[in-house]
Amino acid sequence: MTTDLLWLRPWLWLAGLVLFGLLLWLLGPVLTPFAVAALLAWMADPLVTRIERSGRSRATAVTIVFVLMTLLVVLVALLLVPTLRRQVEQAIEWGPTLVGWFTGAAIPWIEARFGVSIAAHVDPAELGTLLKEHWRQAGGVAANLLDGLSRSGMAVIAFVVNLLLIPLVTFYFMRDWGSMIAQVHALIPRPLEPTVVRLARESDEMLGGFLRGQLSVMIALGTIYGVGLSLAGLDLGFLIGMVAGLLSFVPYLGTGVGLIAAVIATLVEHGDLFHLVLVAAVFSTGQVIESFILTPWLVGDRIGLHPVAVIFAIMAGGQLFGFIGVLLALPAAAVIMVLVRYALVRYRASLLYREDRDRDSGDTSDTRPA
Repeated sequence: MTTDLLWLRPWLWLAGLVLFGLLLWLLGPVLTPFAVAALLAWMADPLVTRIERSGRSRATAVTIVFVLMTLLVVLVALLLVPTLRRQVEQAIEWGPTLVGWFTGAAIPWIEARFGVSIAAHVDPAELGTLLKEHWRQAGGVAANLLDGLSRSGMAVIAFVVNLLLIPLVTFYFMRDWGSMIAQVHALIPRPLEPTVVRLARESDEMLGGFLRGQLSVMIALGTIYGVGLSLAGLDLGFLIGMVAGLLSFVPYLGTGVGLIAAVIATLVEHGDLFHLVLVAAVFSTGQVIESFILTPWLVGDRIGLHPVAVIFAIMAGGQLFGFIGVLLALPAAAVIMVLVRYALVRYRASLLYREDRDRDSGDTSDTRPA
């Protein structure tokens, strides 16, 4: 009977994972505010614990952190969101100018510089018309989305409910985080408890090292790039800088995308070497600050997720489970990476791996002279 249960155990775990994935797929829209609240509570729990250790009660520590988080969100909503909105509207209005520069200056320069004939294969006028049409369509996406939301009363109600539900659930998660973890801990089978606790701690360290550190680096870089490009005279500098900062979780991607966009914007707006030097100086300064200050201070030597694993996890989670999959992609990736490393350690310690190595070492010892 015991042998049969041991044989069935992997299949029971597999069935449980399949059932969990099915429920996640079916209840994705309902689970979204709870997933957001759980991530926020998890990220805030170390600060709550630190305040609690200073002598204050759990309720007081949670209240302090929750008020700080609320003030931060309000500050971002009042300062950052209006600026980004104006930048997006300006980018939409800026489209025809970009198209005119592309067809009137960029294509002739490429043809003269590299000796290729783009006009022989693609009519710049038709290409400009096509870009203008798509630019208008892209600019109307936000307006159409807002118009659709305003016409759908249920969509507005659902959005408002989720918006109000997230801070409420976050507060309760933060308050009861320790007790919820203790209850989950109590349900772990005792023979597996040491291993599960160790793997959970490693997953928490990996995910925390990536999320808390890298998120801080992204925000800091976005601010540096945005303010620097704005001071350099770019109308869309803040928008380009924030996009570059948010993409910086992949090494060189944010810098590359931001630099290309900033150079094109500089050529269209100013077209001189002085402003190009200013743009290069902004990104060079950002890279130096990231390499020597931000990353060592905010991330340090903590083990994070590989950028390729991050991209794949987010895309796979979104494809399988929608927005809830995107939210849970990084925690799932961290757990999977820890489990893979644990499986590799067990494999190297198993007879399947050591048998051939021991045989080889035995053969080598037999060939030694007496």
